[in-house]
Amino acid sequence: MPVIDRRNVLSGIRVAEAMRRQVARVRRGASVEQAARCTIKLKVNAILVHDEGERPAGVVSKTDLMGAYYAGLPLHTPVESIMVAPPLFCRCDDSLENALDAMRTHRVHRLYVLGDGDDEAVGVLAYPDIVGMLYRFCHKCDRSLTRSGRGKDRTDDYLRVGEVMTPSAFSVLEEDSLAVVMEGLSAQRLGAVLIRDVSGFPTGVISKSDLMMAYRHGAPTETLSREIMSRPVRACDQGSDLAGAIRHMIFADVQRIFVFKGDPRNIVGTLSLSDAARLRSGSCRACTSSRIRLEEAAV
Repeated sequence: MPVIDRRNVLSGIRVAEAMRRQVARVRRGASVEQAARCTIKLKVNAILVHDEGERPAGVVSKTDLMGAYYAGLPLHTPVESIMVAPPLFCRCDDSLENALDAMRTHRVHRLYVLGDGDDEAVGVLAYPDIVGMLYRFCHKCDRSLTRSGRGKDRTDDYLRVGEVMTPSAFSVLEEDSLAVVMEGLSAQRLGAVLIRDVSGFPTGVISKSDLMMAYRHGAPTETLSREIMSRPVRACDQGSDLAGAIRHMIFADVQRIFVFKGDPRNIVGTLSLSDAARLRSGSCRACTSSRIRLEEAAV
């Protein structure tokens, strides 16, 4: 019997090819307000905290900052009091597959990348970086739906949003407080919550970025959800092709969209860049049966 090499599109790729070289960082003496401002300005989900010798000391994520907000910590609180230590690292020459394994094992969304020594972070690898690489490969593939006139006759090969999405969508009402929102996000380990009106109609979204803005502006945790929610609700049908949904997230600079079934009011799940990255493949089944060679895709 012939042996089929069921590779995914990440096979043979090194961390250095996907990582971002800009590392958002603050000193351990910085305030919570400075860290929150940094996440907003640089559009990142976590900040590396370094000591006086520029050595990595810990990480502060939006989840940690949200916890500080919920606990009522003042904005001048030192960031080192809420950071998680030590940071988790990988190396530039590590395989992307192994890095993804480590992220899944430790239930984290990013790894910091060490240089030649053990005390300098030269990059950061997060789920959006991996998805961005997958998208570039898929876009250059002859089977890509994103290339005019190509791949249209093999629609059965393409993955659908419903095959990859998280089949649930946590929601709260417009009249619920931000404290309720934060409790839900923490319990469900989510990055955003759907906001509905009293009739159940989806009216907005609150992400951790929205909460960071509210925290910085001194909004009390009793503030109603409708006062800070973002509009519109970005959504797609569960039958949509995965390539299009990923493209939408990348170009809209969002990390998740909600998924509906038939009617946009019938939200049945969420699709995040994390979901797409965990797939370890592109947007069609060609990658899993080695019909795409990385050498061709990377030209």
